[in-house]
Amino acid sequence: MWLKPDEILLKNAFKLWVTEEDNKYFVLQRRRGYGEGGGGLTGLLVGTLDTVLDSTSKVAPYRILHHTPDSQVYWSIACGVTKEEIVQHWDWLQQTIMRTLSVFDSSEDITSFVQGKIRGLIAEEGKTSLVLEEDPEKFREALLRFEKWFELPPKEKLVTYYSCSYWKGKVPCQGWLYLSTNFMCFYSYLLGAEVKLIISWDEIWRLEKTSNVILTESIHVLVHGEDHYFSMLMHLNETFVIMEQLADYSIKRLFDKEAFQREPALSDPLQITKRGLEAHAKSEQFRTFFRLPKEENLLEVHESFLWVPFSHFNTLGKICLSESYLCFASQDGSQCHVIIPMREVINVEKPDSGNRALTVCVRGKRALRFSEVRDYQRLANSIRSRCGISASPQHSASSQVTCFTFYLCRCKDSSKAVSTEALMTVFHPQDVENLDPKMLKEKMKEQSWNIHFSEYGRGTSMFFTRKTRDLIVRGVPEALRGELWMLFSGAVNDMATHPGYYSDLVEQSLGTSTLATDEIERDLHRSLPEHPAFQSDTGISALRRVLTAYAYRNPKIGYCQAMNILTSVLLLYAKEEEAFWLLVAVCERMLPDYFNRRIIGALVDQAVFEDLIREHLPQLVENMTDLSFFSSVSLSWFLTLFISVLPIESAVNVVDCFFYDGIKAILQLGLAVLDYNMGALISCHDDAEAVTILNKFFDSVTNKDSPLPSTVQQASVGSNDKTSHLNVDISELIREAYEKYGNIRSEEIESSRKRNKLHVIQTLEDTTKQNVIRVVTQEVRFSASHLDGLYNLFKRQHFLCCYWTMKSPALLHHDPSLAYLEQYQLGFQQFSVLFSLLEPWAFCNVKSAVSLWVFRLIDENQDGLVNFKEFCYALDTLYTSHLNDTKTDEYLYVKLTGRGKVDLQAYLKQWQNEILKKEETIKDLPRINQTQFIQFSKTLYNIFHGDPEEESLYRAVAHVTSLLLRMEEVGRRLQEPSSPSESTKPDAGTDLTEIEWSFSFEQVLASLLNEPTVVRFFERPVDVQTKLGQARVSQLKT
Repeated sequence: MWLKPDEILLKNAFKLWVTEEDNKYFVLQRRRGYGEGGGGLTGLLVGTLDTVLDSTSKVAPYRILHHTPDSQVYWSIACGVTKEEIVQHWDWLQQTIMRTLSVFDSSEDITSFVQGKIRGLIAEEGKTSLVLEEDPEKFREALLRFEKWFELPPKEKLVTYYSCSYWKGKVPCQGWLYLSTNFMCFYSYLLGAEVKLIISWDEIWRLEKTSNVILTESIHVLVHGEDHYFSMLMHLNETFVIMEQLADYSIKRLFDKEAFQREPALSDPLQITKRGLEAHAKSEQFRTFFRLPKEENLLEVHESFLWVPFSHFNTLGKICLSESYLCFASQDGSQCHVIIPMREVINVEKPDSGNRALTVCVRGKRALRFSEVRDYQRLANSIRSRCGISASPQHSASSQVTCFTFYLCRCKDSSKAVSTEALMTVFHPQDVENLDPKMLKEKMKEQSWNIHFSEYGRGTSMFFTRKTRDLIVRGVPEALRGELWMLFSGAVNDMATHPGYYSDLVEQSLGTSTLATDEIERDLHRSLPEHPAFQSDTGISALRRVLTAYAYRNPKIGYCQAMNILTSVLLLYAKEEEAFWLLVAVCERMLPDYFNRRIIGALVDQAVFEDLIREHLPQLVENMTDLSFFSSVSLSWFLTLFISVLPIESAVNVVDCFFYDGIKAILQLGLAVLDYNMGALISCHDDAEAVTILNKFFDSVTNKDSPLPSTVQQASVGSNDKTSHLNVDISELIREAYEKYGNIRSEEIESSRKRNKLHVIQTLEDTTKQNVIRVVTQEVRFSASHLDGLYNLFKRQHFLCCYWTMKSPALLHHDPSLAYLEQYQLGFQQFSVLFSLLEPWAFCNVKSAVSLWVFRLIDENQDGLVNFKEFCYALDTLYTSHLNDTKTDEYLYVKLTGRGKVDLQAYLKQWQNEILKKEETIKDLPRINQTQFIQFSKTLYNIFHGDPEEESLYRAVAHVTSLLLRMEEVGRRLQEPSSPSESTKPDAGTDLTEIEWSFSFEQVLASLLNEPTVVRFFERPVDVQTKLGQARVSQLKT
């Protein structure tokens, strides 16, 4: 590898380097301790220095230096891991550079020319692979060490590296931590003690920052029950974030592809860089905080002051700019932020260049004034260019209105008209003249919000402040609920940028019949059945259209239970199209991975909930050691946002908080519920009693301010027992949740989500493995521990073909919803590699045709893929059976002769059906012809090659072949006519080699059993555990 020319003093390296070759201008050196004469104390000291020091020129065992005769200064220009690599560079210098140097007169010119040439070569090499790295030269050096020490496939992409200590027991080992796309690697070499660690990201169960008495700060990695600790990191937080991102990236790509396909920035594993991961993380935080669509990426960040008109002062914060949005968030604790869609911007003015200010004018005669913007000119130009991508704002707005009207009209003409009113408006219109106390309080709430709108704005460019949250906690008025849900969730932006999209989906999905539509029809009448809106065709039809349209939009989610309950509540307060976009926001942004086949998101948040219980309710933890009960009982809380356990008039208040604060509001309320019932839960004798207590509590929750009539409000399930429970007002419960647990930060929840997601995914994977092993154990003779090791190898082989490409057939075929045995399967290429590592004949050629015939044999459905059970069946036959075992004999016979698949399958079925009826040896296997017999002999020679008894085995094969031919000849003579004239006068023109001959299975088996050497070879016991260990070591190198 060519190196950026670096000046060194040769006199300091006499004891570390040995000169192999030199000439007038270049020197090729070998490092002491490497190659011939290496080892000993010198080798130990040099190896230790190589690990500790951060310079490839000091680490690589070979290097080339440039010098001039009249100078004592040397320049390192190349290094190499192997002698072949460095000799290639040396030869190039000899053939290309040496002739050119003779034309220069001065040493300075020669050195300048050589340095420029080497830099040009480095730049040419770095045009493709290293162009995105921050320091390409230093990264090339680290990449060389990474490839040398770990010997991973060349396609593996190194992302970054750090110096750190790895704790092996109670002793720290100083070395280097390398983070690549698929692996976390560590290397240390201190005084002869080498420590090498390679961990796949998909094997990690837990990744977290920890601290204790010995380690002030460290990173803890849990893999298959083993703890690994890394400390002494100069940039621990940065290292941890990169590790967290790579682990999450691996989980999404290999296990949870439903979510990963929405991540185009990480689609190519060969292009992942540290800079790219950091940019992706910032964009993800940006989208989550401002509730923006997945397509938005953070492009620019500017620190500035924003004039806040309602407070009459400038607040310090950051301007965040994406493709379609201008956002601002304060940093002074005022919790003020604002989101401005570019479509709403009508002008950008620069009134005062002295204080670097600009004013953004938006629709509705509003303006936002930013000051002290360092690069205000660039920001103004960026906003203008993005607003000018489409037509003028006035034209754009009119086109949207026209388009939207067109879709509504077209939909109204159809038989399935889209509802344009919220169901609550239709089934419970407000009585303006009603002046009862509840309606008066409702009017006061509306007045409070109208005052808020006048001060803070209304619509997409409204300021979000602490006062906004306070109003939310008190309860949202019925008339404003749909509007505010749309605004807080970000669904208002989705709907504005996709005019007519929902109407199109409704039209396209009409009449479709899928598994999702069948499930939707089954659950339609189970969605708030007590509410009048869903006792009529109007509500049921609207619910059907929204759920079917979403299943059509997102077939990977389709329809999951609990979506019907959530959508029913959305339809009560939002128009049909608005309810659809609210459902999109919930399923795809606010509750990621909740509504898929394995409800991973809900399981992760339950684990987060358990962590919060341990932190905030220690008294409950002390008295209830098993917190899994709370996970099981709270699943419906998370999936339905408490709608399934609370009366509808109380549940909508919870939904208000959810759309403003996200999952944080649900977690807070869950803690408040447990805290309220702490005493009763502690005194419980079993889980059933605890469930009863919680159910009675939820039945007692009321909404004293709800203006809904009794016909709309839900009746309590346990109304007869309500005397034993005091009524709890939902507003008070929510207020208490915010007061006690409002200090829980959203960033902490997101961090806990990432940490627990690894454990949840691995727990699901481990359950899958145990189920597979339970099934396979009944079919083979391997022990459970051996099957566990085989499964891990099989699964890793499946992933190996997925690590470096997104278009792997195995990756595309993987579907967690399939039966356990079908989730991981291998194609022929992956199978042949793994089979070569595990086959009992250690000296068999990897490229042997044996693996092809075995693959054809066990691929029963001929789809080009084999599952774990089929793979184990083949190995079990080869490992644990004997040559005189009929079943094994037939298996080997067909495998070694390379027979076609169809006859074998027909035979196996016949053998299975008749095995109880026929106790004698089956003699109806097809005979092998000349071509198959020759292939049979070649295969035996190939298997025996390299064996310690190779010569004896070859002689045995020759004996078997000779014996079979003689038997065939004798058989032919016995079948010839007995007439002397015919037997004594053979046809002179007959060529004996053209005579068709064949052998039966019994003849082949009898001949093989007649050779003790062959019998010993095939019945040689196999140490399965050793074989599995060797395969684990070699699997990544194949």
